[in-house]
Amino acid sequence: MKADAIRALSTAGVAVEVVAQTGSTNADLLARAASLDSPLLLVAEHQTAGRGRAGRSWLSSPEGSLTFSLAWKFDGGPQLLTGLPLAIGVALAEALGALGQPVQLKWPNDLLKDGDKLAGILVETQAAPGGGTWTVIGIGLNLLMPDEMETRLGRSAAGLPWLARMERDALMAALLDGLAAALREFAARGFAAFAARWNLRHAWQGETVVLLDNGVVRHEGRAAGVDDSGRLLLDTMEGRIAIMAGDVSLRVKA
Repeated sequence: MKADAIRALSTAGVAVEVVAQTGSTNADLLARAASLDSPLLLVAEHQTAGRGRAGRSWLSSPEGSLTFSLAWKFDGGPQLLTGLPLAIGVALAEALGALGQPVQLKWPNDLLKDGDKLAGILVETQAAPGGGTWTVIGIGLNLLMPDEMETRLGRSAAGLPWLARMERDALMAALLDGLAAALREFAARGFAAFAARWNLRHAWQGETVVLLDNGVVRHEGRAAGVDDSGRLLLDTMEGRIAIMAGDVSLRVKA
C-alpha cells in the first residue's frame, strides 16, 4: 500500500502513513499523540505485536490482514466517548456492506462473519495537551484465513477472500472514509445515533448468552441488543439488566 494512493482515493481529508512493519500501530500513535495536530491514519503492512482488548495478542499476516490505527481528537473528556467502540463497529460493518460483504456485530467490539470473528477493535485514549482527548482506534481485519493461522489461533476465524482480491489502497480508503464520517457523527450526536444501526447487525439478537468475568459466569439471559449508551441489554430471570462494557467475555450458551 502507498500513503499517497490512499489519500488520493479517500475523501476523508486525513493524513496517512504506511510502514512496512511495526510492533503495534496503536502503541506508535499513542506515543506520538501529544505532538499531533490533526487526525492521522497509520497502516502497517505487517504488525508483530498487535494487541486486542485486555492486552490479548492479535495475530495477523502481511498477506491476509489489514492492520491499522487512526488517531482522532475529540473535544471533552473520555467520559463523552461511551459507546465509541460500538459506533466504530457500525462504521466498519456499513463500509464492508457497501462493498458487498455483509457482516454482523458482537458486543462490545467484534465483527463476525458466518459466526466467526472477522475483525477486532481496540480503542485507547490519552489526554490532549490543551484539552480534549486523543483516541487511537486500532483495527485488525482478516481478509484471508489460511489453515495455519487458524491453528495458531486455536479456533476458527472468518476472512473476506473476495475483498482480498481488491486493490488494497482502494479498500483502505473506503474504510477510512466510513470511519471518518462515523467519528464526526459520533462527536456531534454520540452513540444514540448508532444504536439502532448496531442492533440491526447484532449477531446474537434473541440468543441466550452468558457473560463471563475471568471465566466466571456473572450473568445469563437473552440478548436484547444495546441501548443508546451502548450498554448490552439482557433479559434475565430477574428482569432486564444493562451491562457496561468492561473486561468481560460474551458467549452463546451451549
